[in-house]
Amino acid sequence: MKSFSYERASSPAQAIAAAARTPGARFIAGGTNLLDLMKLEIETPAHLIDVNGLGFERIEPTDDGGLRIGALVRNTDLAAHATVRRDYAVLSRALLAGASGQLRNKATTAGNLLQRTRCPYFYDTQMACNKRQPGSGCTAIGGVNRQHAIVGTSDACIATHPSDMAVAMRVLDAAVETMRPDGTRRTIPIADFHRLPGRTPQVESALARGELITSVRLPAPVGGRHFYAKVRDRASYAFALVSVAAIVQRDGTGRVALGGVAHKPWRIEAAERELPRGAGAVTAALLADARPSEHNAFKVTLVERTLDAVLADARS
Repeated sequence: MKSFSYERASSPAQAIAAAARTPGARFIAGGTNLLDLMKLEIETPAHLIDVNGLGFERIEPTDDGGLRIGALVRNTDLAAHATVRRDYAVLSRALLAGASGQLRNKATTAGNLLQRTRCPYFYDTQMACNKRQPGSGCTAIGGVNRQHAIVGTSDACIATHPSDMAVAMRVLDAAVETMRPDGTRRTIPIADFHRLPGRTPQVESALARGELITSVRLPAPVGGRHFYAKVRDRASYAFALVSVAAIVQRDGTGRVALGGVAHKPWRIEAAERELPRGAGAVTAALLADARPSEHNAFKVTLVERTLDAVLADARS
């Protein structure tokens, strides 16, 4: 691990100012992903700004009937919150499907959104990776790519986003609230927060340099039955081959978002009109532009079968 400096911020303004004046600075809270990447020298921040003292640990109702989740709310606390379990059950289920209990106790809401891909070529510094070293190439293309993306890919990157929580946030139409270096605040719809790789896979979110996530806002509950189905190679502590977050109403309409298939949580709202026709029609619309690699074409069928199982549960 390369040497770095450290400070503990006592206010959002102090944290943002520290990031602005120090090139290569990074915010840190739980550190469950960043510290691992630092040990491998994939991430080499010159300065860490501890944001745990900023008071973003609250979960509170909003004036429009929704819920505001502080950026520092731990995954365990969010999954167990009574309102989340009652009104946003897909989120609670997605969180419990991710990582281990020990990691959920440390991981934060903002950190979960910002975690980086688990592509093995990204983690192997001997391999070419445009995400780690722009312009070096993508070894996953033409390599062992069973775990990789099948839709929204580019010639520069076929990595997937690893978060379970983010898939649930996408199906709930969440919004990410931030504070920018000039002190202004903005709200980023979750649909626009994560980026597809294009020619710049190293740029993974809509955040500007020094921009600090303060909270995530959920709109008023939409009702219906909530599901999160995750297919993985082993029963626990594994990232999704495919995951399906769904909210299904009594009349068969609803919402669907996918994990494990793209560089970001994957949702095509127009595809949801096909829900009454069944999983095959929805999958065809969701993955119309899919470009599977040599080893992961099975994911198209796996999405359809997983969604079919979810819809069968919804009808029961």
